[in-house]
Amino acid sequence: MDKKEKIQINNIPAIIYGSDSDKLYLYVHGKHSRKEEAEHFASIAEKSGCQVISFDLPEHGERGAEEYSCTVQNGMYDLNEVYSFVKDKYNSISLYACSLGAYFSLLIYQNITFDRCLFLSPILDMERLIQNMMKWSNITEKELKEKGECETSFGETLSWDYYEYVRNNPIKRWNSPTFILYGENDNMTDRSVLDSFASRNNCIVDIMPDGEHYFHTKEHLDYLNNWLEKTL
Repeated sequence: MDKKEKIQINNIPAIIYGSDSDKLYLYVHGKHSRKEEAEHFASIAEKSGCQVISFDLPEHGERGAEEYSCTVQNGMYDLNEVYSFVKDKYNSISLYACSLGAYFSLLIYQNITFDRCLFLSPILDMERLIQNMMKWSNITEKELKEKGECETSFGETLSWDYYEYVRNNPIKRWNSPTFILYGENDNMTDRSVLDSFASRNNCIVDIMPDGEHYFHTKEHLDYLNNWLEKTL
């Protein structure tokens, strides 16, 4: 990647990758990631003449020490701030989002139509995922409500406020032409949820045999790279 520029978008650390262009991909990373993860994607997007803007979600990257938690409301607020920053600067805006970043995008961008949208391992039904996590750790809904927060056996903290918000705010619409890469053994989004979402929204889905939610092995990353080259 020849050109990259670090910027601040209303105190949100961000990076612009690529030469000046009127075409942009907005890159939204997933949990336990950071804005710099966009560099490889940007090197591929640049071949089709697109810039890429990536930014740190709350509690991620340069924002790890901030007292601003990665709640669904804060994530949505930040995604809206970033979109407001770019919307009048480009003629064409597309979206790439991964996992939790895809979920935040689905909530806040429901009324926006991107030129195209690429999702890697998207979380498509957070209510179902939290219910699954409660089952995995033998936590009841009543217990979560009474305590407010519960630690799971695998290191995640479940919050009643978070759960209540996602239950009351389902994803109702999605207007963008969308391509999804999903691992066959993804334990974060049930296959039935993926199939239902893809059917409702006419998505083109690629399923990696024996793939997982996190694409991290050489085999996973080669598959992801081939999918990006083909889809972009």
